[in-house]
Amino acid sequence: MGFDQNQNTRTYKFDRLVKGEPAVLISVTVDMGLFLRHHVGVQEGPSLCARKIASDLAHIAEVAHELTNDDLLTFATARADAEARKAARRRPVPRPRA
Repeated sequence: MGFDQNQNTRTYKFDRLVKGEPAVLISVTVDMGLFLRHHVGVQEGPSLCARKIASDLAHIAEVAHELTNDDLLTFATARADAEARKAARRRPVPRPRA
């Protein structure tokens, strides 16, 4: 649904659609400084919000959620670990000397 920004806080908006029920607006706020702090691109925001909403399904009655420092730290750490594993696979295997 897009986003609104008020100073350094961005609020992403999503519709929860359930067949036969009216749409429910769900919002996820995030301090934009967290993207910079954890070297996460702003374009990752919507997918991170979708993950946050999915992880909060037990509390879906709540329509307001927040991406926290821990959420972005977890994402950045997982991404760095995946990149390290990928780099390790690219390293040449040492050959025994004759």
